[in-house]
Amino acid sequence: MSEGGYKAIAQAKAALAEHSGSLGSASVATGPQVVAKFFIAGFGDTEQRAAWLNRSASVAISEPRVGAHPKLLTTHADATADGYRISGEKAWVTNGPSADVFVVLAVTAVEDGRKRYSAFLVPRDTPGLTLKEMPEYRALQPSQHCGLLLSDCQVPHAALLGAAGMAYEAMALPFRDVEDAVGTFGLLGAFRHLLQRFGAQGNADEPAVLALGGMAALTAVFEEAADAVVTALDAGALEQKAAVLVGLRVLAAELLQRARSYGEMFMPEADTAIATVLADVETSLSVARGPRAARQARLGVALLG
Repeated sequence: MSEGGYKAIAQAKAALAEHSGSLGSASVATGPQVVAKFFIAGFGDTEQRAAWLNRSASVAISEPRVGAHPKLLTTHADATADGYRISGEKAWVTNGPSADVFVVLAVTAVEDGRKRYSAFLVPRDTPGLTLKEMPEYRALQPSQHCGLLLSDCQVPHAALLGAAGMAYEAMALPFRDVEDAVGTFGLLGAFRHLLQRFGAQGNADEPAVLALGGMAALTAVFEEAADAVVTALDAGALEQKAAVLVGLRVLAAELLQRARSYGEMFMPEADTAIATVLADVETSLSVARGPRAARQARLGVALLG
């Protein structure tokens, strides 16, 4: 895992995306680091950190057809004399095909009709664990995704990560914001890459220059805001930048539209590299669009009193 805080990982992600023009490549390199830092470094005990902190980790929360909705997840872990027996199915496990260990969210109790979730460290070679291909999901290449089939996977008591029954509130919900905060730097690197390619095209006509300058100015604003968000994340104060995090997604959508328009208006020939970056950015912004829209709506509702 990268030394330092989330900002070091985020900066590496930006540099990789800028250099390669591939958000997928940046995600392959930094995604497991974010998972390890948040879940294992953040909630693991001494033995768990020693065993897994420097290994490739992937998180398995979502399930087929229901996503990550807490009322609809069904993977469950039943207590046994030796630990827990986990059964269920997970989907959209990012970087799962190369993971050494999976952080699996499972129901361990139901209290007053409410499911209580716990997280478990499940090694790749656990009997009963099968990786399932997801050929229908090929986004952000070369990033790979898979499903997990868990059939009576027996894990020891020591596999429990963090407090029992609190994993959804303590891990699943805040992890989305952590991913978004670090992910803004991947978008930043992608926009820098686009600016470089547009600039290399050398169109000095006034409309093109104005359009390019506008994108450069907005990218500078994006960088300042992204830096503020990840700095707050490292300080344990990300909630203070919740509105800024929402705003970054709105600004990213605006930059995406401007980049598309610039390419259509001022690029004389189709550029497959630019098309790949634009597609990667669009895919990144589409992930968890519902929860992000809900957060944006809450900002509007707050203004209505």
